[in-house]
Amino acid sequence: MTAPSVCLLGFGEVGQVLCEDLRTRVGHLSAWDLKFSDSASEPRRAAARHEGLAASDARHAVDGADLVISAVTAAQIVEAASSAAPHLKRNAYFFDLNSSSPAAKRQAAGIVESAGGRFVEAAIMSPISPRRAASPMLLGGAHADGFLPLARELGFSGAEVFSGKLGAASAAKMCRSVVVKGLEALMLESLLAARQHGVEGAVLESLRSLFPPDSSAATPRYMISRALVHGRRRAEEMGEAARTVAEAGVSSRMSSACAEWQEWASHHPDAAATPDIDVMLDTLLSARGSAPC
Repeated sequence: MTAPSVCLLGFGEVGQVLCEDLRTRVGHLSAWDLKFSDSASEPRRAAARHEGLAASDARHAVDGADLVISAVTAAQIVEAASSAAPHLKRNAYFFDLNSSSPAAKRQAAGIVESAGGRFVEAAIMSPISPRRAASPMLLGGAHADGFLPLARELGFSGAEVFSGKLGAASAAKMCRSVVVKGLEALMLESLLAARQHGVEGAVLESLRSLFPPDSSAATPRYMISRALVHGRRRAEEMGEAARTVAEAGVSSRMSSACAEWQEWASHHPDAAATPDIDVMLDTLLSARGSAPC
């Protein structure tokens, strides 16, 4: 069987991980990211480490690909589908990994399938590290069953078909995000207030009993640092989570507030560099005038 030609749309954290994991499994690999137009951008610099990877535009990246993997930010899901659709090879799979609401997935799917492509949604149900392409993924849509063998062949060993109903996998992911990303925002709000009251030591000591003792990924400092480093992307995701909750007829007040905190945190990434949570909190408190209220 001829190795497939694959295109990566989006070359952020997920796109770069998949690039490393797929290079030896595919016949040809191309990538396109809007930030490639900026020679100083991180995606452009990362792509430059792989000869012949970066395309000049979406058309050249997508042309001839058997599989297009969309790993853009949540707000760009429809734009990414629109940029790829006119250039899709007939019956090419469009594998959408974006953290978006069911409605956004259905809109993107309509664009792709009207152009003759086969849309498969995927919900990544864990951080992309450490399992990378093998991370647990829920696949959905009418073409999920047909796509699964190719997904496994390419190293997506954690993938499983969740539902033939498009949007169900994304709903599961978004409802999970209400809790996971919400905990980060709650931790940020709690400890900023505790530090200002001078009681952060007592709060942290009490919180330690809530987390596994051997899990560095479930600590207050780690949670806050994720919001600082990835807040903008998380804010977009929580906007989509709020949309998902609203689509179910439930008030999305918690998800919307979380999106505000994540967006605020994204403006202070330098605070994540310190290993001392007290210093981190003091740095953030110095900028609290712009915090959500």
